[in-house]
Amino acid sequence: MTNLISRKVTYNNPAFEKMSEEEMKEHQFFLLIDQLKYICRNSEYYSNLFKQHDIKISGIRTFEDYFNLPIFLDKERERISQNESLEKWGHPFGIHLCSSPDDIVFTGTTSGTSGQPTFTYTFTQQDLHFMNQFISHMLSYGRVMKGDRVLFAHALGIYATSSIIQGIKYHGALPIDVDIRNGSESIINYARLTKPTALMTTPSLAEYLIEKYREIYDRPISDLGIQAIFTVGEVGIGIPEVKNRIEKEFGCRVYDYLGEIGFSCDSDEYHGVHCSSPELGTFPNELIDPHTLEPLEISDGVIGEIVITEFHLKALPRIRYRSGDLVQVFTAPCPGCGFTGRRVKMIGRSDDMIIVKGTNVYPTAIKEVITEFMPDVTGEMRIVLNNPPPRIVPPLLIKIEHRKGITKQELDKLDRAIKRTLHERLRVTPEFEWVQAGSIDRSLHKTPVFEKRYEEGMQ
Repeated sequence: MTNLISRKVTYNNPAFEKMSEEEMKEHQFFLLIDQLKYICRNSEYYSNLFKQHDIKISGIRTFEDYFNLPIFLDKERERISQNESLEKWGHPFGIHLCSSPDDIVFTGTTSGTSGQPTFTYTFTQQDLHFMNQFISHMLSYGRVMKGDRVLFAHALGIYATSSIIQGIKYHGALPIDVDIRNGSESIINYARLTKPTALMTTPSLAEYLIEKYREIYDRPISDLGIQAIFTVGEVGIGIPEVKNRIEKEFGCRVYDYLGEIGFSCDSDEYHGVHCSSPELGTFPNELIDPHTLEPLEISDGVIGEIVITEFHLKALPRIRYRSGDLVQVFTAPCPGCGFTGRRVKMIGRSDDMIIVKGTNVYPTAIKEVITEFMPDVTGEMRIVLNNPPPRIVPPLLIKIEHRKGITKQELDKLDRAIKRTLHERLRVTPEFEWVQAGSIDRSLHKTPVFEKRYEEGMQ
């Protein structure tokens, strides 16, 4: 891949480039108050909630006042709200809906893998028009131009990522939306037929396509001529070995993004998602401790769970919405491109955290260590659970794929080296279950981090 000069990420709205941090905060606070007035006028759920907690908008004078309010919504409360609106009004969007159902032009659900799907991504035409500009801004940064084709390959189907297609169209590019249920060969065939400029997918699917392309054609996937990759939904690009492998094999830059919130710069090193859309909401300044739910002070390197509040949106804006996503926030200017705004690195889901002998451990941190030992390992791994999380009955068991042709002596040495590194960095001493390359199931869907063996005994 030809190394690019690391271009500076800019805010979507050039006006923010000229604002001080205090001026930006003041502007966001104005948008917050305006949105709170809107939801209380238009939603039975929020109107009742404010009365129940005796919250007066006039009493919210600072962000600190707002961040100390209780959580308004999470997945469980969202499902309850949906059931209530279905019974009362015959629609599934929830009593927290702030627009008329007649004004909804798009809805995308969560996958429902952990319960009833939620219609979190439900928008009016005004909402879509507002959000499309942020996707267009990202595509421009990735040098995707009007008339280019974008291969859209997501396991999420009609789910969370679907609204991104609207932004691709708004940009003037043509989305090639492939049905990944037809398998990896179908995705590759579409890529060969349509010759897309860019690929939008997940890191794990990009890695899977690398292996599959070489298996079918005995050639590198760079043959496809893809010039930019945009990944979402997983933490993979934050792991240097994963980012480097995808970029090397495809021969292009890979950009990590979080919906309309922002995207990573084209630096060789990963410096997080640059939050280039402060007019979209409070992200990432609304951070809580996932255990106590107390607000966290934003400082460089702080880790916490994101609470979402969205400005401008009319249908289903998320307000004090507990996301379950853990992020690390960086406040210093980006070392790669010089962007001066907030940057975030995804850590994982708060419910993915495990506790080993009193130590909190995130699967992402384990994977980051293990991938450092590529190519002696493939990078594929699973944390084996013999009892329900988060507490692990020692020892922590990790299934890891080693490379083909490794000798027993080499494997013993590798085993000791990875254990030593994990102990030094994460204060855990695991046991490994070594398996041959290709033994761990690859999936076109989101890659699981756990192998839940305790569930086998329940069947």
